[in-house]
Amino acid sequence: KIGMSWPLEPSGVREFAKGLEDILIVEEKRTVVEDQLKAHMFNWDEAIRPSIVGEYDEAGNWMLPSVGELTPAMIAKAIAGRLERFFTSEQIRDRLAVLEAKEKQLAKPKVEFHRVPHFCSGCPHNTSTNVPEGSRAMAGIGCHYMTTWMDRRTDTFTQMGGEGVPWIGQSAFTDTDHVFVNLGDGTYFHSGTLAIRACIAGKVNITFKILYNDAVAMTGGQPVDGTLTVPDIAKQVRAEGVQTITVVSDEPEKWSDPGIFPADVTFEHRDDFDAIQKRMRTVEGVSVIIYDQTCAAEKRRRRKRGLMVDPPKRIFINDAVCEGCGDCSVKSNCLSVIPKETEFGRKRQIDQSSCNKDFSCVKGFCPSFVTVHGGKPKKQAGTAAEPDFDAIPMPALPGLERPYDILITGVGGTGVVTIGALLGMAAHLEDKGVTVLDQTGLAQKGGAVTAHVRIARRPQDIFAVRIAAGSTNLVLGCDSVVAGEKTTLGKMRRGLTHAIINSNKTITSGFIHNPNQQFPADDIERSIRDTVGDEGYEQVDATRIATALMGDSIATNLFMLGYAWQQGQVPISFEALMRAIELNGVAIEANRKAFAWGRLAAHDPDTVLKAAEPPTELAPRRVAKTLADIVEIRRKFLVEYQDTAYAQRYLDLVNAVKAAETRNVPGSDALTQAVARYFFKLMAYKDEYEVARLYTQTDFQQQIAQTFEGDYKLHFNLAPPLFSKRDPNTGELMKKEYGAWVFSAFKLLAKFKGLRGSWLDVFGYTEERRTERRLIGEYEAMVREVIGALVPENHALGVSLAEIPEQIRGYGHVKERHLEAALRKRDDLLNRFRFAGEQRSAA
Repeated sequence: KIGMSWPLEPSGVREFAKGLEDILIVEEKRTVVEDQLKAHMFNWDEAIRPSIVGEYDEAGNWMLPSVGELTPAMIAKAIAGRLERFFTSEQIRDRLAVLEAKEKQLAKPKVEFHRVPHFCSGCPHNTSTNVPEGSRAMAGIGCHYMTTWMDRRTDTFTQMGGEGVPWIGQSAFTDTDHVFVNLGDGTYFHSGTLAIRACIAGKVNITFKILYNDAVAMTGGQPVDGTLTVPDIAKQVRAEGVQTITVVSDEPEKWSDPGIFPADVTFEHRDDFDAIQKRMRTVEGVSVIIYDQTCAAEKRRRRKRGLMVDPPKRIFINDAVCEGCGDCSVKSNCLSVIPKETEFGRKRQIDQSSCNKDFSCVKGFCPSFVTVHGGKPKKQAGTAAEPDFDAIPMPALPGLERPYDILITGVGGTGVVTIGALLGMAAHLEDKGVTVLDQTGLAQKGGAVTAHVRIARRPQDIFAVRIAAGSTNLVLGCDSVVAGEKTTLGKMRRGLTHAIINSNKTITSGFIHNPNQQFPADDIERSIRDTVGDEGYEQVDATRIATALMGDSIATNLFMLGYAWQQGQVPISFEALMRAIELNGVAIEANRKAFAWGRLAAHDPDTVLKAAEPPTELAPRRVAKTLADIVEIRRKFLVEYQDTAYAQRYLDLVNAVKAAETRNVPGSDALTQAVARYFFKLMAYKDEYEVARLYTQTDFQQQIAQTFEGDYKLHFNLAPPLFSKRDPNTGELMKKEYGAWVFSAFKLLAKFKGLRGSWLDVFGYTEERRTERRLIGEYEAMVREVIGALVPENHALGVSLAEIPEQIRGYGHVKERHLEAALRKRDDLLNRFRFAGEQRSAA
């Protein structure tokens, strides 16, 4: 192993090389050592000069590529290949066969579903990196680099200090007049001022969006080196020659003293960010937006340590009112808005554990958002007597005849690295050999994170920090998606690996812009089972249980570790692990308790499952299992929605479809099911009366009581169409937060549902309500046309037509947009259905 790779000390390497026939150089990325060694020995006589290979062999074939990462398996194959002319053995051949089998097994991944890094919940970048329609942006170094794979019209990246500089060369050769550039405060302080200076000298039209988030977030939340404030940045860029400077903040009032800023700096709220950017892109030359909002992850850390005010405010979504349109995800770009599967389709809910209280999701145009003031998430097991954890028997721990390999998989930001660190410290306390290799990449916010933990009797027993192919003893799958990735599967082997997988379906960033994204839980389970065998596979609903017991999903990973340890899958003593948790110094008692609950779950799962049940049961919502259930649930709903006659109209169409399908396509009820679900969806449109009823005559209040505790008050985020203001830039209705008095108004309004559709219905005269009533009649006519020409050959088309209302989601302008797309698809399918009928008649 070379002590200093450049410059390579010539005398030592020449002495080393004397008498050798073959030298294999293993180095990542560029061939620094290889090129120098070849240069040193270039003039050696051929009789004594060794063959030197590394990146390529003598024939120019790839051996250890400089692109990507080098794995133990790649290096092992390269060494075996060079040794073969001197020596081989059955053991070497067997190992090569295992590696080859692994490569074949993983050549075609069974699951194409990946956890791609994303901004943290509440991250300032969710808003700051947006650009107005018609504009584009450039990226640089920092978390904002992730915009290059998001739908943010952001391209390219540069080294630190080069942000925006490519525009100096590009601007002369494009019709685009202006670009935005994202620049973090850490990069700005490091060398970003050079890029601003260059663009001023280049006389280009460009707006630098300098995000002041008070932390170097990409590499773990370190403070910016040196002193840097928003006024400092404003003064520096003005000194460089920037005349147009705007400070944008979620709290602009904190910059109430203009005297600490240069003259003519403006201060605006982030709610007006789109309009601000549209104005800035018309400015000649270089302009600057200083976007002031603290890093979400740093906020979370400071709030936990009492260093920052934690607003006594949370968001809750009434899933009965929610339409599942996803506008809240579009507005917030936030991973804490997660799916909720219900009898009436996929809705939304807030993950209270990961929410960092940015509240941008409330801007989604929907009346389902409730602001809870003063409440905090309820621990479901808080009322239960705590078990005697000391009574749990101690397990037999695995031996260390050979290094023991543990591969931890999880989601960035949930404490995967912490679990690896705890294991590493605990092994160190027992004087064991241990290595911990964390693979986190770009801080992996919301992305795939793995930790390779190798434990041995002595440090010298470990020859590589990365777990080799097919060598893992335990896979602690804190996230199933990462556990099912190709690279993770490559570390597993049937008969050796025991995989303990968290069955929780944690969404990926793809859900934000694809509200219909399905989580391939069965495929992931199958791919892991096929790799480790049924005897090596186990899953536990760790996130749900840990959150219920501890009140926060951050307890999941310690729960998983306790579960695995109790099963005898971790070769470290209980005392060492407890001491490591203590030395970590963060949430010591909570972490010990999460570990203890995990142990109990492995020893006595029934007790833990019972403890994790909600203390107060809601009346169970009926879930349809048959066609009869689907119809009956919806018939009863429509009676409550309007009256018996209205529900009978629904039954008449469903029964007509059922009769036609039974007669013309025996053995199938797909069309009847589709009509039963989606004719109901159109009939139960959510007007003002229905929204009021869904708040006051359902289990909404019980859901709130089950989710929160404390002295809380409810506020409602609404945009009443008759008297809400419109956004001057978009023309869309603007939401406003209303007090608890609205609930009383809802109770009164719900009583007037009988006016729906009559001349006394003041809400029914709006274009949206007239359209909703028209769609009901159009759907009835379309379905009767379909069943009038139904045959097996056009059955699938008929089902697709009946399912069109699934795409009509949301309220107001959001619903208009979805409706427009749905009607285009309906007309296309209907034309195909009619054309197929004409062809059949002609034949």
